[in-house]
Amino acid sequence: MELRHLRHFVAIAEERSFTRAAERLLIAQPGLSAQVRRLERELGVQLLSRHARGVDLTAAGELLLERARVVLAAAEEAEATGRDLEAGVVGSVRVGLSTVVSSRIAPPALVAFSSERPAIEVTVVEAYGGTLVRDLRDGRLDAAYVASPFAAPDMRSLRLAGEPWVVLVWRRHRLAGEGPIAARALTGHQFIVTGHRDGAVYDAAVSELLTSLGVTPVLVAGGPGRTLFERVAAGEALALSTASSVPWDGELIARPLEPVKRLGFELLWRPEAPSPALGALIRTTEARARPLAMVAAA
Repeated sequence: MELRHLRHFVAIAEERSFTRAAERLLIAQPGLSAQVRRLERELGVQLLSRHARGVDLTAAGELLLERARVVLAAAEEAEATGRDLEAGVVGSVRVGLSTVVSSRIAPPALVAFSSERPAIEVTVVEAYGGTLVRDLRDGRLDAAYVASPFAAPDMRSLRLAGEPWVVLVWRRHRLAGEGPIAARALTGHQFIVTGHRDGAVYDAAVSELLTSLGVTPVLVAGGPGRTLFERVAAGEALALSTASSVPWDGELIARPLEPVKRLGFELLWRPEAPSPALGALIRTTEARARPLAMVAAA
């Protein structure tokens, strides 16, 4: 028995006529009659009582009509779900956010995506960039927003807007103030890094930046996750980050670095073709990031 047989039977039962059912289905009446006889033989019961004015349902036909409508409704729902999955309207995506990532890009993109595709379930995991890249390779994540130093050659990526590095200073620190801070003023100060193996790429980027500015790196480990800059807020050290990557609590001041240096950000995913849901997230992120990239390039 095929779904089309049930659809044809339901049409006959509702029209109470082979002629009208054939017109409704756009098929030849003899073929329709042959299908119903085949269905009756397969089920071993008479479904229709034929007479000069049309057809009536037998008791078995009434029961099949009730159940056929349930089956066809379920099939239509399944077909609609398949179309929605193909179009990226429903599904799920697991997304990673690195500890240091621009809040001007990732959170707005995720909010817009959830608004545009409310039937897609989004799971967000925050961790060090190295952790996210490993989870991405292992299939535990579908995509990850990371700083560009974490980009890997075995991953596909979408380049997002970069942001200038800033120096994070406790609001009562002697270096607190307004305007850019010269690189030479950083000499002799300790700088917070993750000190974690999965944050090693970020730590190396901080060290290389300081070295390029002529500052000998003095690096100390900060707290885990969002507590990374707690020692900066306590006045014990400085940090390098981007202004929008810092959870503002009123204790930290972000001073632009002079000369200006930029940190890029990227969305990473595995090299195989993305699922429709992930493809939709990539397009939403790209649309959100494009205006920021244009402003940065201006």
